[in-house]
Order: sequence, then structure tokens, then C-alpha cells
Amino acid sequence: MDWDVAVIGAGAAGILAATRAAELGKRTVLLEKNRRPGVKILISGGARCNLTHDCDARGIMEAFSENGRWLRDALRDLGPREVVKLIEDEGVPTQVEDRGKIFPVSGKSQDILGALVRRMNRSGATLECGRPLAGLERSADGFALRTAAGDVTASKVIVTTGGRSYAAVGTTGDAYPWAERLGHRIIPTRPALTPITSAEPWVTALAGLTLTDVEGRIFDPAAKPPIVARRRGPFLFTHFGMSGPVPMDLSRFVSGHAHPETLVLELDLLPDTPAQDLDAWLVGEAALGGKRLVATILADRVARRVADVVIDRARVPADRRAAELSRAERTAVVTHLKRLPLRLSGTLGYDKAEVTAGGVALDEIDPRTCGSRLVPGLFFAGEVLDLDGWIGGYNFQAAFSTGWLAGTKA
Repeated sequence: MDWDVAVIGAGAAGILAATRAAELGKRTVLLEKNRRPGVKILISGGARCNLTHDCDARGIMEAFSENGRWLRDALRDLGPREVVKLIEDEGVPTQVEDRGKIFPVSGKSQDILGALVRRMNRSGATLECGRPLAGLERSADGFALRTAAGDVTASKVIVTTGGRSYAAVGTTGDAYPWAERLGHRIIPTRPALTPITSAEPWVTALAGLTLTDVEGRIFDPAAKPPIVARRRGPFLFTHFGMSGPVPMDLSRFVSGHAHPETLVLELDLLPDTPAQDLDAWLVGEAALGGKRLVATILADRVARRVADVVIDRARVPADRRAAELSRAERTAVVTHLKRLPLRLSGTLGYDKAEVTAGGVALDEIDPRTCGSRLVPGLFFAGEVLDLDGWIGGYNFQAAFSTGWLAGTKA
């Protein structure tokens, strides 16, 4: 064998997998199809790199829903605090920002990549860029990695090629057919953490407006129960529909639906205020300032442009004054403040997706090692696995943790 361990894909998972394997004394090569490593790291988080989240291992697992428990062993070896320490030990200070996101103090993703590469260089791992794989096959005593520049042989292989998101940086789903040919099942993939589209004219009319704290709920009339997902946080209206943490987190449920046009996104514009309190507030406002327009009163709680939408969707005349508001109209206004319906049309797909949902089936991968249960010596880590979490550094953490574990066990 040319190498003890060959790692395919120099992203977050691959760099740490190669680093860890080499630090443990294994002759390790890291093959990357691009001309440089970590391209996706460089563009992530608006080129600032939200490398992990300010929480414990349980918090990371919760971000991955039903698949989160699979990460327990990987997080035990390298959790959020260990990732922060690894980066800071390389001279890159970090800071906790809005809603627990952790970024480099410099605000430069290249500093995160630089820290990872410095650690890898010291480990003794060999990085070979500009070397895409044409295939991965079993050999008599290991694996043959087919490349245009000749075959590479290795006793063990760690696949860290990512998914299909951001194809422009090289993540084009290369590993899925390799895994299938070696006997693995691929959970159908779909874009996740991608903006959601809508054909509603009032939605695009609000383009550029950010709501800092709303709850979004995906409503599927054909499902039981009909509310299939919910998330709370910032929300951004755009010229095509919506973006920001809430839509991005909910997008996996839209992209995975056969008929997204049947889905409705309900917005609770005031999630901390019960409907009955809003009703009482409107009654009180009518008594105190009956000559004020209802939209003007609502603008005390929500953005004026949103208040106008609420009035319109509730079918209340724009010139209605508070004293003139009927009980039925007041109920309609409250309902639309708490359940503003927004019809969907789909998502912006893989080109704008931060991660890929689906991938190599987790039940065929040993969570204690990240090793294949079907092919001895074959390991998977990072986004190539059927793992996708919320926005906020969770997916990078999963990549770092699984890469570290695979490098340890390979």
C-alpha cells in the first residue's frame, strides 16, 4: 500500500480526519479535487465561518433531530469546547455572537482555515490538491483510488467529500455512487439550509425587511398532525421569497416534499404574546385612542409594512380606525398576527444550500468509529453522511467531530 490512510476531500471533516490519523502515526494522504483545501470553509458564514455553537454535546445533537443521537460518540471525543480550543491553540481567538454562534474575532474565515491547515501540516499528513477521484474500489488488501495522475492505494479510506450543496466549490455528490457500488444505501438527498421561494406578491413586496424574532411553522394539510416543523428566530423577506435562520432551518421540509406548493408557512409575528393578550390590547387601544388607524396601532408592535400586510390579509379596510373595529375584524387581526399564512413554491435548491440532507445511511455506519459496517477499512465523515442540522455552526461541528473520530479509528 502507498498509504496507511487515504482521506478523500479536504473540507472541515477531511482536514481533521487526516490530521488526527497522521498524529497517531499513520502514513496519511489527503486528496482534494480543488486547487486548494477548505474552499467551502472560506465562503461559509458570509466568509466569516461560524465554526461551531456555544452549547454542550446535547445541544449539538438536538440540532440534528432524530439522527442527533448517532453523533454521541463523535462529540465525546471532540465537542464544541474542544473545537474552540483547537482553533485558539493555533493563535485564532474566537467569540460568541448572536444566538450562540461562534466566529473568529477577526471575522475572517481564512483564519479558521489557516489554523486547521497549520495543525495538519505539523501532523505530517500529505496534502495533494488538484487530484479528483474517478472511482474508489476494493483491492486485495485495501483500496484503490483511481485518479487521472495514477492510482493511489491505501489500507484504509476515509470519505469526506461532502454532499451536493454549493456545487461551485466542488461538492457535487461524487461519493454517493462509490458508496453504492461498495454496497451502501444512500438516503435520497435534498437541499437543506437553503432559502425558500414564494409566489405571494405581498411577500416579495416586503423584500429587504428583517423580522428579528418570529416563529415559523410549516403547515401541511395532508399530514397528521398538520404542523410538521417549527423554528423561532430571525426572518428575512427577499425578492424571491424568504431567507434567514427560520426559513433556512425549515427548508429541508420544503425541499423534501413532493408538492411544496401545497405547503403553508405560518408566521407568529409576536411569539411571546398570547392571542388573548393581543385581543385585550386592541380593545384597550380602541378605548384610549379610538381615532388612530388600526395599522398605526399595530405598528407599535410590528414593522409598519408588516402591519399593513396584516390589515390587508385580515380583510380590514386600510382606513379603519380603532374605535370602528368590529369584534370579527379584531379577531381576524389577532389571528393574522399569530398565524400569518404564506404559501410556498419551493426552494432555491442546491446552488444556495449550505448543506445536503440525506446521504450515506447511518444504520450502516458504526457511530463508535464512523467505520462502515459493510466494508472493513472504509470510513465516512461529514456531510456525505445522512446528517443535517440547524443553521448556527452545528453542521461544521458534526463535520469536525466525525472527521476526528474517523481519523482516530482508521
